Amino acid sequence: MSCLLLGVIRRHGGVGASVGIRSLASIPSLPPAVAEFVKRAADECKPTGVHVVTGTPEETANILAGLEKDGMVKKLPKYENCWLARTDPKDVARVESKTVIVTKNQRDTIPIPAGGAKSQLGSWMSESDWQKAREERFPGCMAGRTMYVIPFSMGPVGSTLSKYGVQVTDSPYVVASMGIMTRMGTPVLKKLAEGVDFVRCQHSVGRPLPLKAPLVNSWPCNPDKVLISHLPDIRQIMSFGSGYGGNSLLGKKCFALRIASRIAKDEGWLAEHMLILGITNPQGVKRYVAAAFPSACGKTNLAMMKPTLPGWRVECVGDDIAWMKFDSQGKLRAINPENGFFGVAPGTSDKTNPYAMATIAKNTVFTNVGETSDGGVWWEGLDPPAAGVTLTDWHGKTWKQGSSTPCAHPNSRFCAPAAQCPIIDPQWESEEGVPIDAIIFGGRRPEGVPLVYESFNWQHGVFVGASMRSEATAAAEHKG
Repeated sequence: MSCLLLGVIRRHGGVGASVGIRSLASIPSLPPAVAEFVKRAADECKPTGVHVVTGTPEETANILAGLEKDGMVKKLPKYENCWLARTDPKDVARVESKTVIVTKNQRDTIPIPAGGAKSQLGSWMSESDWQKAREERFPGCMAGRTMYVIPFSMGPVGSTLSKYGVQVTDSPYVVASMGIMTRMGTPVLKKLAEGVDFVRCQHSVGRPLPLKAPLVNSWPCNPDKVLISHLPDIRQIMSFGSGYGGNSLLGKKCFALRIASRIAKDEGWLAEHMLILGITNPQGVKRYVAAAFPSACGKTNLAMMKPTLPGWRVECVGDDIAWMKFDSQGKLRAINPENGFFGVAPGTSDKTNPYAMATIAKNTVFTNVGETSDGGVWWEGLDPPAAGVTLTDWHGKTWKQGSSTPCAHPNSRFCAPAAQCPIIDPQWESEEGVPIDAIIFGGRRPEGVPLVYESFNWQHGVFVGASMRSEATAAAEHKG
């Protein structure tokens, strides 16, 4: 296998050991298939150096220290190992209009509406159009930057339900966040050395150095050229121009839902946008439930619900994504493929979700929330800060109660390790998954339908779930 020889160098800013591209040879530290992918990405993107991520605490600390020096994050002294990032105001949410599936035939991606109407079930791009778009974006896009190689696992490493990926990115913010949201680093690399399949994920913020225009909030992105593309036939994701979580943490929606749904179709299982919780009644009988809501519609709050009925107990398996498969006995089982929570901050409080508040008290990356003068965070839904404590909004400007603009962006986020949740289910990392006894479908519908209703049977439930609609939320698109 002809590939890159990696030699150790030091990146400015103390971001730890990186590696420079010196010549073409073999990479003994990378499995051949991974090395080939890295070489092709480096040949296209032209980074200054390559850093293979190990996932150690020391490496993570160096990554965060470098982000702080570059002005991309700020340490929050009120909490233990918590950080605040403020993005470019044009890079604050998933961009559905620039998110495409690339297949040979349009019908393999989306239904084709009559009369040339635009499908509401996704966007398709032809292979030729995508190749042209790629050539307009990726060549040389990482010039002057380090390419990070992130080996990651969706699901516990070694589980038969888990899948693997390798993401290359020029964003250290992505490295820090992927370390929370996935199982990442050397243990995964060892698994990849066994020859397991992996999804190839390539991401760039699209701002090569030297910069041609100044950054906003020290946040590199290229909003005019954003394109998040998925190639399910070859299990590849290519994302350009955005540093925001849903567009740049490619293990999340891009892999765990979009590419995984195609893998699931081919292999006979399901990848769903669902929380998973366990609920135990006063008699000690426990059932597991999956629930499908769109983003910003309450999945995290339901997954971490604190029952008010005496004797009932809820435990959280996952708050966003469920991979489900029937076992040999015909029982539907599910795992949460993620390792963390990427939750919407506004509306989360000790009143609405005390367990989430406990989860995010340490080791958390906050993005686009408000900041308090005593080194903490604030957003709409929390109690007003103590007397004498002032607020700074997500733009970095002084903010006061009653202002016409929000202190925290409506889609501001917390990124926290799932293991910190006080009610994390004992079986949340079960290799065989938890047994699912019911599925809930929901969303934001303030009028026109009952608050809660039950389907007549499983067939009716499929119809109800497939035909439900929900209001649009701030999680989906930047509106200017």
